Amino acid sequence: MVFSSVQSLGAIAASKLRRVGGRLAVCAGTAVLLACGTVSTAQREIVQPLPGVDTRQAQGFASYLDSVAARARREGVSQRTLDSVLPALGYDESIAALDQRFAPTPAGQSFPSFGPEMAKRINAAKIRQGRQVYADEAARLVAIEQQTGVPASIMVSIFGHETSYGTIMGNTDLPRALATLAYEGRRRDLFEGELVAVLKMIDMGVPRQVLRGSYAGAFGYPQFLPSVYLKLAKDGDGDGKAEIWSSRADAFASIANYMVEAGWQRGVPWGFAVAVPSSVNVAAIATRENVAKCARAIERHSEWKTMREWKALGVYPLGGVWPADDRVKASLLVTPGLDAQGYLLTRNYRAILDYNCSNYYAMSVGLLADGVRN
Repeated sequence: MVFSSVQSLGAIAASKLRRVGGRLAVCAGTAVLLACGTVSTAQREIVQPLPGVDTRQAQGFASYLDSVAARARREGVSQRTLDSVLPALGYDESIAALDQRFAPTPAGQSFPSFGPEMAKRINAAKIRQGRQVYADEAARLVAIEQQTGVPASIMVSIFGHETSYGTIMGNTDLPRALATLAYEGRRRDLFEGELVAVLKMIDMGVPRQVLRGSYAGAFGYPQFLPSVYLKLAKDGDGDGKAEIWSSRADAFASIANYMVEAGWQRGVPWGFAVAVPSSVNVAAIATRENVAKCARAIERHSEWKTMREWKALGVYPLGGVWPADDRVKASLLVTPGLDAQGYLLTRNYRAILDYNCSNYYAMSVGLLADGVRN
């Protein structure tokens, strides 16, 4: 998912309350359960406040949607789209609760060990599935890699991480989720913009029924937010559409486009495992970067050094091979819980981190990509 804090696929599956055909259905989710009940269209989802939502809250929500409509009009959304979408939305307390539950790790709180976190994300079955996807889509993946410089294995790995290779994409109605999160207010600037973006998508002809995804508004095979879709989604199969919810080709082209936009450098590895001699004072070379995005993740990295400088410090790759260009810069991340003492991470790791601001996410994307490729 393209989001600035860790979003678990398990979050998609939390308990939901829905009004279906005039009756209330209650279902409890598990880590892989995405929906309950049967509905023919997204419009049959919640069309009025859920039971238990007080009148003042409902009125406040409706008033807030009026302000969203005014902004959307200013940004070019048609009145027809506003009339077809906004009146049918209701505030969903379960979505607001999920947003609070999955808030970013507070500053100062200790980080989990890398070992258990990698074990959650990578296993033999996931590598086998990734290799099968790679084989099935090889021609298209290779063409996109040649065009963009983004390795096919990275595209496949992100596809695997975001939606388990297209099998778990979420079933929450995006306009309802985004309206709820925007009204809640904790991150209103983010989610109000995404709500307007999804209205623009509907206005440009994206079918309403495909706009389903995670509680936090990400959707499709690559789990793009609506604003990212508008900016970076690509047509990968030549049909003139960027259908990232149903076309692997479009999803791979869009993931690669995201990586390029995030600064992916052709021919440079994302990172590699290293041994770090005791003579290296890791604390003394900690980063002093002042970054606007992913600061909590990047604070664990060292300062940038060239491969030549890391060699001079006695650091060496466990695989025995350095990148051909010893001017390539990398930072060191110590990885407790893994076989390797640490990893040297290039700017391409930062591109993965831009996709999801978690070292556990970015590291597991890189390691799964290595497993798929090898």
